[in-house]
Amino acid sequence: MALRAPPAILAFLDSLGGPELMLILVVILIFFGGEKLPELARGMGKAMREFKKAASDVEQEFKRAMDEPPANPGQPAIKPAPGALPHMPAGPGVAPADPAAPPGPVQGPPADHGIEA
Repeated sequence: MALRAPPAILAFLDSLGGPELMLILVVILIFFGGEKLPELARGMGKAMREFKKAASDVEQEFKRAMDEPPANPGQPAIKPAPGALPHMPAGPGVAPADPAAPPGPVQGPPADHGIEA
């Protein structure tokens, strides 16, 4: 799967012809000089190679992850956070809470709403 830019981004390239490209190359030659052009091209080539390698590595990682079966199919892939489940005290003399029993009194916010007088 190749990465492609949206057509709107590359739309200006349709209007670039030979003279425009020559003008761009002359401007680059003026800015960087003749000695720096090979270094600039070499650096751009290395950057493009690294980008393609990184994109290929990511693509291979996705393919490997899609092809590999899950480690434990019976176990959930996502474990709940430690505080997400209610704490059940365990012990010989502790009875589990009755789910049908009404909850204890609920405390509301303080009457002053946190504003000190």
